[in-house]
Amino acid sequence: MNERLLAEFLRSRRESLLPQDVGLTGGSRRRAPGLRREEVAQLAGMSTDYLARLEQQRAPRPSTHIAASLARALRLSTDERDHLFALIGHNAPRTFDTSDHVPPSLLQVLDGLSNVPCLVQNDLLDTLAMNSLAKALFGDETSFTGPSKSGFHRWFTDPEERRIYPADAHERHGQYLAARLRMATQDGSDTRRARDIAAELSESSAEFRRMWDLHHVAQTYDECDTLLHPELGSIAIDAQVLFTEKGSHRLVILNPGAGAENRSKLDLLRVIGHQRLSR
Repeated sequence: MNERLLAEFLRSRRESLLPQDVGLTGGSRRRAPGLRREEVAQLAGMSTDYLARLEQQRAPRPSTHIAASLARALRLSTDERDHLFALIGHNAPRTFDTSDHVPPSLLQVLDGLSNVPCLVQNDLLDTLAMNSLAKALFGDETSFTGPSKSGFHRWFTDPEERRIYPADAHERHGQYLAARLRMATQDGSDTRRARDIAAELSESSAEFRRMWDLHHVAQTYDECDTLLHPELGSIAIDAQVLFTEKGSHRLVILNPGAGAENRSKLDLLRVIGHQRLSR
């Protein structure tokens, strides 16, 4: 446990909150910013004395239960929660669920978004569901099996995977994928499979080895804002990614970029369909 950094982190998070942030009333004028120790202790279900000793670097290491309670009381983001666990010396709780089953509620959202391309993926870039417009744009990615099921694998082994991205975006996109795969090898839904994918790509792709050796780590999506269609040309997009509560699925929504021509191209794509893009 890193007592000094833990104490500083707890104090900084406590002092950054207002009573109304956690459902408390402000009450009388406060001499110090943020929440009082007793307020955080009450929210976390722990003693004020123990919290004080943590902030003074003289407490024994908190249990995982106490760590989780502190994360909730301090309204920590997932990244902040993981940082808290690391400072204490615990492994962070698993964020992901390994199921490939797409909840009916998420499929209902997907079905309701018929005027923009949408797809559901897991953290290994397996595409689990797509609406018809996404299939018209990308082809049916749910049909892949074996190693090719993962978009990580396809990008570095199948040139056809790159046809929809402008050539000048390939380097950046590849680096994003390598960074995301590295994240998945340590904190993902199936770390063993992620490591197997990385090992196989390290054997088969010099490009992947070069990007893997950068040791970049990321969870975010590449902000590529242009896709290519063989009949319609370039289509500017504004991608939005929504994560499910357990992090096992992400809904990728490809809104048209600014300009009426991008909306018109997506509308025309609905008419053209995906027949010409079949693999």
